[in-house]
Amino acid sequence: MTDKNKPGRKKSGVAQLLRVYAPATLAVIAGFAVAFQFVEPAPPQRLVIAAGAEGGAYMAAAQRYAEILARENVTLEVRATHGSLANIALLEQGEVQVGFVQGGTTPATNPHELTSLGSMYYEPLWLFHRGDAAPTRLVDLAGKRVAIGGEGSGTQALMHTLLDEVDGDLLRVEALPLGGDEAEAALLAGEVDAIAVVAGTHSARVRRLIEAPDVRLMDMRRAETYTRLHPYLSALNLPEGVIDLRKDLPPANVRMIAPTANLVVAGDTHPALVDLLMQAAAEVHGTPDWFSRRDEFPRAEFLVYPLHPSAERFYKHGPPFLQRYLPFWAATLIDRLKVLLLPLVMVLLPLFKIMPPIYQWRMRSRIYRWYEELDKVEREMREGDTAVSDLIAELDRIENEVAHVEVPLSFSGQAYDLRMHIALVRDRLSA
Repeated sequence: MTDKNKPGRKKSGVAQLLRVYAPATLAVIAGFAVAFQFVEPAPPQRLVIAAGAEGGAYMAAAQRYAEILARENVTLEVRATHGSLANIALLEQGEVQVGFVQGGTTPATNPHELTSLGSMYYEPLWLFHRGDAAPTRLVDLAGKRVAIGGEGSGTQALMHTLLDEVDGDLLRVEALPLGGDEAEAALLAGEVDAIAVVAGTHSARVRRLIEAPDVRLMDMRRAETYTRLHPYLSALNLPEGVIDLRKDLPPANVRMIAPTANLVVAGDTHPALVDLLMQAAAEVHGTPDWFSRRDEFPRAEFLVYPLHPSAERFYKHGPPFLQRYLPFWAATLIDRLKVLLLPLVMVLLPLFKIMPPIYQWRMRSRIYRWYEELDKVEREMREGDTAVSDLIAELDRIENEVAHVEVPLSFSGQAYDLRMHIALVRDRLSA
């Protein structure tokens, strides 16, 4: 073969490959196109969380979440609210995707399919009072003015529940809807006799009131009783001196009750963002404090709504495997595209196994089909019923057509074998 003809032969080989593999390639592309319809959308880069009042524990935790999510290029917008009840309303209205909710404040029904990511930390009920008397039961607040928290707050919801059980109206407890700085100022000014504060151990307000003169923390003698009546409550013990050993604060052990703060998400929150929120929660709330041990929180107990499936996996197995070693965007991309493995396994791998034999069969068939005609010539030669000149003419035709058969170089050996066999039959015919 001359150099002039080599490009043509190479082009022919490529054309043969295309004829064989083009249908398989189209089948694979179609499989990937169908599978791509089931790929989940990418997680959004922005979330809104309903926290609590400025300066509160919810707000502090939400701001730390925002810092952690920012490391993964996810923006968490922190929205100040009046508390748990307001947060639930915002979640149900779809204005926020995440929110803190205090245990015991949720309605009986859940039409919007909100889910919980678990309880994040204890929220003790701090009952501060003035005077020398040392009340240990809510009935001891008879005739007192008590600030029970602002409207829409979890504090107010909890205090209403507790006061209703002892018939606060009959005891003439004057429940005032004051909370936050307003309630603290009223207590220090003597305008109220007691205030209720539901807050974590890092609350600046709690520390100020613990150290304030003429203000004492109520020791709840019936703490264990409340845990039997309300499963979302826990009985806690504030050890003597744990706040300040030098000042001996508190001066004695104090029994308290505490709901837990739940992190709640809307039903349509992307699962990848739930995984990211769980990792942030473990980082923020896994440290020990006065009431909890290291890594005690977050936990799948004291839930206000059903546990989110992604959160359940987190508690059992930890963070997703890919997110342990890859950036969030890369891990979520691979996780979303894993559905494309289906056409790879179901279509591409079988094609890799069957296409080479099909290609070989197709190339060999271009050569082997002439053996049938060659065998016919040899059979007629043995029988002697056909003129030799006709048989030679048939051989010439076969040889001429075989000369125009184009096969890849890898199959040229079979082509030359065919020509040798044609020559062999011709020699026998000439003899």
